[in-house]
Amino acid sequence: MALAYALCFGATLWVAYHGHLPTWFQRIPNYDKPAHLILYAIATYLGHRCLNHRHVRLSRWLNGRGSRYQLPLFPLLFTLFTIVEELSQGASPHRTLDALDLVCSLAGVGLGYGLAQRSPQKPTRKGQ
Repeated sequence: MALAYALCFGATLWVAYHGHLPTWFQRIPNYDKPAHLILYAIATYLGHRCLNHRHVRLSRWLNGRGSRYQLPLFPLLFTLFTIVEELSQGASPHRTLDALDLVCSLAGVGLGYGLAQRSPQKPTRKGQ
């Protein structure tokens, strides 16, 4: 299911970057804001679940000592992707750089992460 959604997400980006979104979307005021929230929430939810809620310890980059501070791996990587993708819209003739789009996308990442954290983890074998 996550792979199918990733393909749909990628296709949506491709269609948007090539200016082929359906014209009826444009009749809806601010249609892209809820779309950013929903698309990014679903992607984060599925991605975080697929990686079985994996987190990375901050100590690896900060001071090398043991640290209890951790960041969720998929939401972290997807947040970086989201920022780069939104900034790259400024170079596209069919997209516009919009800070509110970025806010809605990041809110979607947060929402998807929160929902995924509430779901049960898959059991893992010891040593993984």
